[in-house]
Formats: sequence, structure tokens, C-alpha cells
Amino acid sequence: MPDVRFHSVFDIIGPVMVGPSSSHTAGAARIGKVVHDIFGDTPEKITVYLYESFAKTYRGHGTDVAIIGGLLGMAPDDPRLPDSLKIAYDRGITVGFVPKSDKVDHPNTARIVLKKGDRKLEVTGVSIGGGNIQITEINGFKITLSMGTPTYITIHEDVPGMVARVTHIFSENNINIGTMTVTRSAKGEKAIMVLEVDDYQPGILDQLKQLPHVINATYFE
Repeated sequence: MPDVRFHSVFDIIGPVMVGPSSSHTAGAARIGKVVHDIFGDTPEKITVYLYESFAKTYRGHGTDVAIIGGLLGMAPDDPRLPDSLKIAYDRGITVGFVPKSDKVDHPNTARIVLKKGDRKLEVTGVSIGGGNIQITEINGFKITLSMGTPTYITIHEDVPGMVARVTHIFSENNINIGTMTVTRSAKGEKAIMVLEVDDYQPGILDQLKQLPHVINATYFE
């Protein structure tokens, strides 16, 4: 008999969600919610580029309303999810979907572009099944973010000393950093820091948000 291992109850019964599909709906909503949390504000314009399976079935499987619902801060089980497009319209948010024919590494891939004033965030996310997701790119920089470990993300001004200030907070709280990725769009522009750590500790997020030059900080697990 094969050795079958389940890491969580979601591997057996799937995530709590508004249907119809864990990968096309719950996963899509989670991608949107992560992007919402990273952006930290309500966008004026949303453009969603959909690839392969997402591009073919996004209306029928509710991928469109799921992604927009997530971008409005809704969880996969939020009963307002089916009305997310109307809610976005009522809030004055411009929404566009662009199905793409390009081949990508995973069929359930979405690239989301948010804009507000001169702020812009571009994130690529993949729904890998069972409501689980991966973030593979932020502002054109390749990353691997599985959302399975305690993770902090900061968006900050690209000024000297930011890495030292951020890592000092974790050192002072005796928290080990497992992996760290620092990216920027251009010298002196906005930069992003992604830190996967061993442990969560209350108060860290507030300390990060209070640092000079930090625009937004978020925490995921």
C-alpha cells in the first residue's frame, strides 16, 4: 500500500470557499487577497492578465469575481465574492481582464497590475490546487513565495540602510531569517523586501511599519 500523507485537513476536503472550484475560485481569491495586502490601498485601476486554463474558463469558473473579490480584501469564503465586480464598479475602480495566449509554467496563472496615482504594483500568482497558491513575481522580479511559512513583505523607498534597519528588528527580537529577497524597479525608486522567517512574534509588523521610508508592510503565513 502506498504511503499517503496529508499535511492538513485541506488536502482531504479542500478549503472553505465560495465555489465552484478550489483552484479557479478559492486559489484565485487568495492570489487577489495577497496582492491587496501587499498594495495596502484601494487601487483606481485593476488589470488582470489571465493565462492558459485561467484564460479559457475565468468567467465560467468564477475566477474573475474571485480575483477581484480578493483584491477588495475578501477571503475565499466571503459571501460577497459573487458581487465583487459590481462592488468594484460602485467604488469607482476600473477593472479589465486580458486573456493571453502565451505559454506559462503553470496553467492557472494570473498577472495582476494595480494602479493608484503614480503608484503601480505588478504581481504574478499561480493557483496550484486545493486553494493553495504561489507568488512568482513582484514588479518584474522573480521570487518564490509559497505562503506556507511566516513571511513579511515591505514596500519602501530605495534609500541606503533599509536592509540594516529591517534585519535589526528581527535580530533584536531573536527571530531567524530563513530567506530574504530585495528587489527594486530602479535606483532611488520603490523597493520590495520579502523575508521568510522561522517564527511569528506580535509587534514585529508594527515596528516595520514605523520605520522611516517604509510605505507599507504586510505579514502572511
